[in-house]
This record gives sequence, structure tokens and C-alpha cells, in this order.
Amino acid sequence: MAMESEWVQAEAIEATEFQELAARHYVSGVPNTTINDGAGRVIGSVPEGKLVKELQRVLAG
Repeated sequence: MAMESEWVQAEAIEATEFQELAARHYVSGVPNTTINDGAGRVIGSVPEGKLVKELQRVLAG
């Protein structure tokens, strides 16, 4: 998504190397997609539609 839109920023963090950051964002599985500093979250590899629905929920709220 970040490659498709200038409105999306993405970072990949290695949870085992940055344990404090992982704990702060409650990482319990990988991949763990955190949206707007925790306003939304998708854990695990999910179909694109599920990620889009979570993004829409966060943006609507």
C-alpha cells in the first residue's frame, strides 16, 4: 500500500531486535500491522479486503 499511495507511510521493524517497541505496540504475532499509532491493528497475514476494512474503520472513526 505504501508503494501505491503518497498518503501511506510504512516501516518494517524486527520485533525480536526492538523488544521495547514491540511491547509498546502489543505485538503478539507477525506480521502485526499497526494503524495510526494503535487506532487499528491487523495481526497475521490476512486477505487484502480485511486490511482495507480495518483501514476504513479507523478512518471513519
